[in-house]
Formats: sequence, structure tokens, C-alpha cells
Amino acid sequence: MGRRWFVWVTLGECTGFVAPAIVGAASSTWSLPATAAGLLVAGALEGTALGWAQAHVLARDLVTLPRARFVAATAVAAVLAYAIGLVPVALGERLTTLPPALLICGGVVGGGVLLGSIGTAQWLVLRRVRPRCAWWIAATGGAWVGGLLMFVAIATPLWEPGQPVALSIAVGVLGGFVMAATVAALSGAAAVRLVDRPRRSGPGSS
Repeated sequence: MGRRWFVWVTLGECTGFVAPAIVGAASSTWSLPATAAGLLVAGALEGTALGWAQAHVLARDLVTLPRARFVAATAVAAVLAYAIGLVPVALGERLTTLPPALLICGGVVGGGVLLGSIGTAQWLVLRRVRPRCAWWIAATGGAWVGGLLMFVAIATPLWEPGQPVALSIAVGVLGGFVMAATVAALSGAAAVRLVDRPRRSGPGSS
């Protein structure tokens, strides 16, 4: 199961990230509202692709998993994550006028919500199928920490101001592939643990 998870999640997330890569590269001359709208739509597409890939693997063992709800929850969470990521962009230079304590507090809270968004949304669906799986939130968040760090490490040195849009998209897709593979690898053990747990025998879960 671990190998299937790695392959499908890598493909799903990498495919889904093509949309944000295109919007991110093409929106340099867009207005802020247009950029925000484009990235939120792209985030929904990314979340849908990721959720579908994960549900495809999980449903083989979790036969009662409501796939449509799982995919929808992942898509909504991805939109929320992109919305949080857009806050610093929207504030722009006004960030420099805010008290350092507020910036730190906002960064910690915003980062926590961003990293926990997908795992929390998926847990709300998974808990109906598997009991006591709230640990999925932390496992997913940790995987995304690794994935985002790898994306930054790969993409940042390759991005340059004024480079062709096609090259910027290629850089984004490359970074997205490495990010996807990292997330898939780091979350694989959690996925195996999830499907290996005994099925729920009664109502309610946590």
C-alpha cells in the first residue's frame, strides 16, 4: 500500500500543482484581486487532484470512505491554505508597520492553520470510517512542512525576475514535483497506519 500511496499521491499533487504554477508565473502583471482569484481557483484544482489521488488509494482498504466528501474537503482546505498565504501579499508594505509581536503571533497562528488545514478537513471525513485518527492532522501537517521546504529549496534559486513565463512555469512544476514526492513519502507511513487500524465498531469517534 505504501508504494501505491507514494506513486498516486505524487502524481495527484504534482498534476494539481500545475494550475498554481501557471497562475503564479502568469500573474506578475495582474491586479491583486485577479491574482487572488486565480490562485484560489488554482488551489481548488490542486486540492481536488490531491484529494482524488489520496481517496483512490485509501478506498481500496477503507471501502466505506465517502470519496466525494473526502475530495471536496481537501479542495476546500486547499483554498483556505491559499487564502492564508495571500494575506501577506495583500498587506504588502503595510506589514513593515505592524508591531513585531503581532507579526510573530500572526505568523504562528496563520502558519499553524495553513499546515493543519488539509489534515483537519480530511480527518473530519476519516473519523467516520476510522476511530481515534486525529493524529492524521499532525502527520499531514508534518509532511507538508517537509514538502514546502523542499519546494522553496528547489524553486527559489531557479526563479529570476523578468524570466520568460514558460521558464517560470517549468520551475514551478519542477518544484511542485519535488514537493509532491516529499509529501507522499513523508505521509506514507501514516496512510499505512490509517488503513491497518481496526474498523470502528460503534458510533462516534475522535
